[in-house]
Amino acid sequence: MSYSTTLRRRLHHGDVDGGRRDHYNAPSSDSLSEPLLGNDREYGDRHPEHYTLNDLLDDEGTKVQLHWSFIFSQLLAHWAQWLANIVIGSRSFIGRFVTLPSAPQTRLLAPSLSPLQEERLEKLQSRLKVPFDGNRVEHQDALKRLWRLAFPNRELPPLKSELWKEMGWQGTDPSTDFRGGGYISLENLIYFAEKYPESFQSLLHKVDGQRAEWEYPFAVAGINISFMLAQMLDLQSGKPSSTAGVRFLELLAVEEMAFDNLYCIAFQMMDAQWLAKRASYMEFNEVLKSTRLQLERELELEDISGIKDLPAYNLLRR
Repeated sequence: MSYSTTLRRRLHHGDVDGGRRDHYNAPSSDSLSEPLLGNDREYGDRHPEHYTLNDLLDDEGTKVQLHWSFIFSQLLAHWAQWLANIVIGSRSFIGRFVTLPSAPQTRLLAPSLSPLQEERLEKLQSRLKVPFDGNRVEHQDALKRLWRLAFPNRELPPLKSELWKEMGWQGTDPSTDFRGGGYISLENLIYFAEKYPESFQSLLHKVDGQRAEWEYPFAVAGINISFMLAQMLDLQSGKPSSTAGVRFLELLAVEEMAFDNLYCIAFQMMDAQWLAKRASYMEFNEVLKSTRLQLERELELEDISGIKDLPAYNLLRR
């Protein structure tokens, strides 16, 4: 029996949009359309792996879709609160971050930044602009590094192999999945694996809770989370002016790796929401939007002066 058969069955992203159906004949509706199922025609002849977060964040159609999806997600939060109380009880951290919905975020005047904030913001925005390039040795080495962190006791496969699907890539070539996240989404996964290895391994192997028969693909979910955070924090602007973005700038002044640590929190929070909702593959977008809503709420708390002050930080395990 191969190693993959010991893992919980899961769909791959390509199954949703009418492509491969290695494990299940899924419906053709988009389940991971944020950002991985964008309209390729809008980007001409560019190869998918050369898209960056900024390409998608600058797309007005995407912004409108995200706006209405965000409003809809507020209605889901009521149900999430009720379900969380029933499913997992008071011993879980879910109750700490599933709250009732409020009005959508407002825009603020762009704050004055200290030289340190400006430097760190520019560095982060530069990272967001780097596309993943499967032909670059540096990027290939990063993929190999991620494999070794994910499966330390297994042999490194070729860069194109069926084995990559076990990490939650949509096909045999992970480089084709980066069109929405760019190189930073790979950096985020590596940081997660190194900084919080216990949480990373738990989410990769779907260890915690009562899981769905058809689970979200781990690596592809990670790319979606990178995209969601960049959009939520208004990082496509020269200077963020959303409520969450302004609060993030305050955290960035305290911690240079604030974005990467917030990514780890968001990933763990998403999985907790997934379990609370008893979600399955086709509901991934709903869970991601609910995660964004709650993360925005936590950033608005008055007593948050650093990443570790966020209530959901306690979900992470090293």
